[in-house]
Amino acid sequence: MTDIRHDWSRADIGALFDLPFNDLIHRAQTIHRRYFDPNAVQVSTLLSIKTGACPEDCGYCPQSARHDTELKHEPLMALEGVVTAARAARDAGASRFCMGAAWRNPREKDFVHVLDMVREVKALGLETCVTLGMLHGDQPERLRSAGLDYYNHNLDTSPEYYGQVITTRTYQDRLDTLEQVRAAGVNVCSGGIVGMGEARQDRVGLLQALANLPQHPQSVPINYLVQVAGTPLAGTAGLDPFEFVRTIAVARVVMPASVVRLSAGREGMDDALQALCFLAGANSIFYGDKLLTTDNPAAERDRALFGRLGLTPAEPEQRSAGVRTADRAAPVAASG
Repeated sequence: MTDIRHDWSRADIGALFDLPFNDLIHRAQTIHRRYFDPNAVQVSTLLSIKTGACPEDCGYCPQSARHDTELKHEPLMALEGVVTAARAARDAGASRFCMGAAWRNPREKDFVHVLDMVREVKALGLETCVTLGMLHGDQPERLRSAGLDYYNHNLDTSPEYYGQVITTRTYQDRLDTLEQVRAAGVNVCSGGIVGMGEARQDRVGLLQALANLPQHPQSVPINYLVQVAGTPLAGTAGLDPFEFVRTIAVARVVMPASVVRLSAGREGMDDALQALCFLAGANSIFYGDKLLTTDNPAAERDRALFGRLGLTPAEPEQRSAGVRTADRAAPVAASG
């Protein structure tokens, strides 16, 4: 029987969350080893190519024009600066370069410059990823033609809790963007944020929404809320670290062939918690000092942690054979 399913019920996923911690980790690690080298971690670098002044009201985001976070607004970067940053990321060991712009949706005059960025970054031998908000018309196809490998567009949370966090864009808007990206033949990067005051049932709902998509996202970032003063979610009670690890583990079980990224929030995690996340099935990180506008562990700290755990940066051929075919990825022999 295949591990790949698209018919997960909330009861099914809730039962995974309810497992004794050791049993859940064992199940997640067993599945992880069927599809991936357990000691290889994909490394990405994220650059904010246009910062601040976003018209959306996402309660977690310091880039919203509606929140007083004292964030300095910056226009779309010049191509040369992006290429310089991408080259530095490649030389530091990243295999994927992700570019994020604080837009509701890209305007044509900006979009053509982003296409140039994708082409130039791709020419450096890096995988390319962008997050630009909602897409329309032929934009997904044009991104694919420029060489885009991944498009990031998170669902953020469950459909039920979504309205508590965002009111300027609907859940269906997000699902529609993912469908456009899939239809264009671009890999989907989509996950969510935990620790926003949601209940466990909302984490269940988020993972159900992702796992029951027509094709599992090839990349699934799980973010731990970074609270920024001036945003509506600043002061939210923190999430229990073991619940965060459980979320990683359940994501691995319900989306076995997807790369699960330990994403925002790592700056506040100690090495032991990160090690538990890798054990639970996380096999990707963002590498570098910044994630858009929030801090991220320094590269030296990450290299030291990889050395202590015996982890290595994944080369493209080490990852699941899932570029545009994650749901059909053949399990790999366990190593280690």
